[in-house]
Amino acid sequence: MLKAAIIGASGYTGAELAGLILNHPHLTLAGLYVSNGSQDAHKPFSSLHPRWRGLIELPLLPLDGEAISRIHTEADLVLLATAHEVSHDLAPGFLAKGLPVFDLSGAFRVPGEGFYDQFYGFHHQHGDWLAKAAYGLAEWNQDAIKAAQLIAVPGCYPTASLSALKPLQQAALVAEGSRPIISAVSGVSGAGRKASVANSFCEVSLKPYGVFNHRHQPEISHHLGKQVVFQPHLGNFIRGILATVYVQLKEGVSDEQIAAAYQAAYQGQQIVRLAGQWPQINDVASTPFCDLHWARDGDQLIVVSAIDNLLKGAASQAIQCVNIHQGFSPVAGLIKE
Repeated sequence: MLKAAIIGASGYTGAELAGLILNHPHLTLAGLYVSNGSQDAHKPFSSLHPRWRGLIELPLLPLDGEAISRIHTEADLVLLATAHEVSHDLAPGFLAKGLPVFDLSGAFRVPGEGFYDQFYGFHHQHGDWLAKAAYGLAEWNQDAIKAAQLIAVPGCYPTASLSALKPLQQAALVAEGSRPIISAVSGVSGAGRKASVANSFCEVSLKPYGVFNHRHQPEISHHLGKQVVFQPHLGNFIRGILATVYVQLKEGVSDEQIAAAYQAAYQGQQIVRLAGQWPQINDVASTPFCDLHWARDGDQLIVVSAIDNLLKGAASQAIQCVNIHQGFSPVAGLIKE
């Protein structure tokens, strides 16, 4: 059994990671950690996440010097469910000790001069690791994930969007000069566990945000290899993402070509499901799946992608990456085989 340390275990994604590791055939928890000044330090994990009462009774330990030394000596891998700046600062230290790091923040997802200054509000100081990080889109980057020591797990919106678009882009079916348009809605859990009026369930009404300046637009464009228009919305539901993607096809593209592109991309993949009907949030909430379906009218194609933002959009994709990196079945601990 490999021992996995989770840093940022008090949040929604950290809690999902802990639950997945608890039920994983090849992983066990090496410890659950929060920032040194966190108000949750020393609390039992199950007091914050009662659904794990009697199952995960580990304390949430502050990440002080003693804790870092313990992780260095006792853990086999590290999962960072931390803020971008925190992951940026923590990851190189664990990597220097030879530990594989699976970072669920955006700190190592997109190389590029000035990208982090513009979209994340901090100056990236670890360009060497940024260049060596593998992008953890599990169905697409298995060789890179297996070989890398640092895996940057994609954001939830990019996972839903790229899962829909990459088969079309790889098959060269998208019209030259066009920009796919992504209109996506996320549940309020995507904003994290910290309370605020903006993401209070009683206050949230379906609304757009991040118009033309959301940090996931350049992430999607970079890893697709094509510029996109991306518009996120906040919905008044707890978890899940529904992304509707509008694509202009090249002239003469047939239904058979579209179907073949998706079959080639996802045949044998158990997590991405070609649904055969329009996906909805309830189909994927609290599951590791991504459901896809498409229809076309002439040269216009609509693809709908549905995922759970906390699972396929974060924790379960991180576990897919761990599985691939360690040579386990890609779905170990996620679905029964």
